[in-house]
Order: sequence, then C-alpha cells, then structure tokens
Amino acid sequence: MTRVPAAISKAIAQLGDPKIVRLLTKTIFITLVIFALLGAGMWAALSRLLINHEVTFGAELGALVAIVLTILGAWLLFRIVALAVLQFFADEVVIAVEAKHYPASLGHARSLSWQEELHHGARSIGRAIGVNLLALILAIPMLVIAIGPPIIFWAANGWLLGRELQDMIWLRHRRSIGEAAPLSGPERFAIGGAVAAMMAIPFVNFLAPVIGAASAAHLVHGRLEEKHSSDTLGPINVT
Repeated sequence: MTRVPAAISKAIAQLGDPKIVRLLTKTIFITLVIFALLGAGMWAALSRLLINHEVTFGAELGALVAIVLTILGAWLLFRIVALAVLQFFADEVVIAVEAKHYPASLGHARSLSWQEELHHGARSIGRAIGVNLLALILAIPMLVIAIGPPIIFWAANGWLLGRELQDMIWLRHRRSIGEAAPLSGPERFAIGGAVAAMMAIPFVNFLAPVIGAASAAHLVHGRLEEKHSSDTLGPINVT
C-alpha cells in the first residue's frame, strides 16, 4: 500500500513537464466548457420543473429543493465530465510518464483500435453514470447526516476511479485478454479514493484526473516490472 503515496508523489513532481502542462491546459478548458454547457441545461430544466410545481412545493421549499439538487447535480456532473474528458487524453498522460520513467515499455505498448476505444469509453461513462446515480439515491435519505452523502460519493468514486485508472494503462500493456490485472483491489481503491478526495478540493479537482492517470501508470508499471522479472527468473529449485 505504500506504493500509492510514492506513485502520487512522482505524478505531482511531473506536473511541470511541458507535455503535462499543455495537456492540463487543454483538459481544463474542455472540461469547463462542457461542464458549463451541461450545467446551464440542467439549471434550465430544473427551473422549469420547479415553476411547474410551484404550487406543490411552495416558494421556500422550492428554493431549498433547487439548492440541494443543484449541489448534488454539480457533484455528479463534474466527475462524469472530468472522467469523460480524460478518457480522450489518457494516452498522452501515460505516454509522458512512460517516456520519462519507463522508456522500455513504450516499445511493448499496443495501440487500441477505435472500436476498442469507443467500447471502453462507452463502458466507462456508463459505469460513471450508473455508480454516481446509485450513490445519489443512497445519499438523498442521508442528507440529515451532514457527513453521510460525502462519504458515499467518495467511496463510490474511489471504487470507480480505481478501476478506470488501472485500465487506462493496463489495456495498452496486457499480453492477452485473459491476463489478470496487475493491481489488487485495495491498491485500486486506494489510488481511486485519493483521486476522488482531490476532486472534492476546489482548483485541485482540475489537476486530479491527470495526477490520477500518472499515478496509476507508476503503480501498474511497478507491478508489471515485478511480474515480468519473476517470470524471467522462474522458479528456483533447491537440491
């Protein structure tokens, strides 16, 4: 488990890399534009809904419902948008890390076909929507407990992000479809939970997806190097 803090430290140390800076600028801009457009659409739909039900809700209750739904909707929406944007630029983050720290691995990486990219991207976004909607359903009854909903969203996104971050690197380097993934469940949740926590911090949340992808690259390659070294040495017979 100590690998996770070390991987995050290496990822943060590389944020000044010109390739990473250009990528951050691009992803932050695209994320903000998409988030703003979707947020405006969500607010317009919510306003119309509340106007149509003004008699049922009442002015004060309607305002409270609007605030609660806006906060929860923004919480859900930002994570989905950030993850979706990163899916399109994940290779650039991973390649920048590999070029600096694991140059030998670049020759063994395979390029995913557009069908694979599309399939994986669709599954990732679908999982993000499904997991966050489930978290939202579980969080609503716990609004009376102030700390309840944040913990639910953090745990849900920790699990989700751990899986997604691993697959961004793993799919490019696995030797066969049936080969076991390199990271253990606790490692995936640890890196996913760390990134999910970063996404709850203003301004840091824009860096979190890139830091997560770079950290996952260090974790996956560390495990792959161990596995390949073990395979090369083979079993040692003592006579």
